[in-house]
Amino acid sequence: MTIKKECEKKYDKNMERKKDFSTISNLPIKPIYAPSNNPNFQFEKDLNFPGEYPYTRGVYTNMYRGRLWTMRQFSGFGTAQDTNKRYKYLLKHGQTGLSVAFDFPTLYGRDSDNPMALGEVGKCGVAIDTLKDMEILFDGIPLDKISTSMTINPPAAMLLAMYIVVGEKQGIPPEKLTGTIQNDMLKEYQAQKTWIYPPEPSMRIITDILEYCSENVPKWNTISISGYHIREAGSTALQELAFTLANGLTYVEYGIKAGLDVDKFAPRLSFFFDAHLDFFEEIAKYRAARRIWARMMKEKFKAKNPRSHLMRFHTQTAGCSLTAQQPENNIIRTAFQALAAVLGGTQSLHTNSMDETYALPTEKAVKIAVRTQQLIAYETGVPNTIDPLGGSYFVENLTDKLEKLTYEYFDKIEILGGVISAIDKGFFQREISQSAYKYQRALDKKEKYHIGVNIFDEEEKVDIETLKIPKEVEENQRKTLEKVKTERNNAKVKESLKKLSNAAKNGENLMPKIIECVREYATLGEMCETLKEEFGVYREPIIF
Repeated sequence: MTIKKECEKKYDKNMERKKDFSTISNLPIKPIYAPSNNPNFQFEKDLNFPGEYPYTRGVYTNMYRGRLWTMRQFSGFGTAQDTNKRYKYLLKHGQTGLSVAFDFPTLYGRDSDNPMALGEVGKCGVAIDTLKDMEILFDGIPLDKISTSMTINPPAAMLLAMYIVVGEKQGIPPEKLTGTIQNDMLKEYQAQKTWIYPPEPSMRIITDILEYCSENVPKWNTISISGYHIREAGSTALQELAFTLANGLTYVEYGIKAGLDVDKFAPRLSFFFDAHLDFFEEIAKYRAARRIWARMMKEKFKAKNPRSHLMRFHTQTAGCSLTAQQPENNIIRTAFQALAAVLGGTQSLHTNSMDETYALPTEKAVKIAVRTQQLIAYETGVPNTIDPLGGSYFVENLTDKLEKLTYEYFDKIEILGGVISAIDKGFFQREISQSAYKYQRALDKKEKYHIGVNIFDEEEKVDIETLKIPKEVEENQRKTLEKVKTERNNAKVKESLKKLSNAAKNGENLMPKIIECVREYATLGEMCETLKEEFGVYREPIIF
């Protein structure tokens, strides 16, 4: 009798507690897995050792036995001075990398004195208008000893330029700076919805950054190709995986089209994934992502440098899974999600705080979130062996399934004319919204569960401390901006903005001109408005 038949014989489906079992993403789950569930499995082709192609088990040979993941907390609020204090607090309590959250005006390339910024300055992140703010933000933080990730997209070039100039003022040359700008515009059109320019000029700015950094800031990760926001918008794990990789492959195509050597810029591409609550599905997602990326880079783009094949990624626990009800449960949710990210081989990790459904986190909440990572790192023993789930019949089957279904999504996108054409046709937007609707329906019908919301709910009065951003923050930020505008050399600012405008018209690389504008204390809004005049503004197609 075969192992499969033996399993079926011993298992009694009549004793199951419900009719169907599936992942959060609705992939069906069998009661038990055996070798017969992976009939085509080949060790060297599909798994291999850590640090060896196709990197299913991890991108580095030693993984966490050599070095733990970077522990970051996505943080920023109020003025640059407020956030600088929070960074120093986090570093004091064991955070090993910085991750900057910007407020909405900054994300949209608007200055704090713009009428559209009224009421939003410093509320969901830190307000950055000029180089002066960036100098304050990193005051007392040596940029040659810390890695900084910046979650910024349309104005990513400007924030990177500010960071480079702050480094100069600290005496640190660009080639020693390490960190990441998100700079992922494709997912903005698909999911997160912060944009300024249409897709084609946005891609031009991105390839300018790729070219400039490969020559001048070689340790900088030029794009963090982000599935996180796709997932937070309501996608399944499969869609997060497929759409993120499709976006990444599109950036590679555009880089090559711009005349860049794939092996020069691809090693500095990084990724950013969500860690949701379906434990094994998330782990399989990360393993499949590494394998697909390695194969596509080697086979499709003929990248010869092994570093071009590596998918290095940051993970953030799922903000969309947090609940206002019974908020202390969020600590437990975050711990499970963080553990999945670690078992999946992440390179850096952010753990959400329990109070984030109410406000930006308090110091107490964010310290618990940091301690969650430290407990995994130093008490659980999980980092002591590399990819302990490698060879699991279930995990390998789920990894293979996600890989196969991802390639099917690639084919659909190709038929639509590629990623940008699919964005124009509303493909991604429809797929994500439909998945979000189906998941909510499953919660409503109690086919899926959310503790404290649709099961084990209770009457409660939540008493939880929250962070409040006083209205004086906006007033102080505007005063700082007004002072900078008064004290700077406005003739030189005007001249630098004119050079930026000409570079946009003439097809020159924009980065040197943006850096020149930054040095003269041109505002973020002034630089973005200058490019708007040449590139125009994006209008989203209406999707039903």
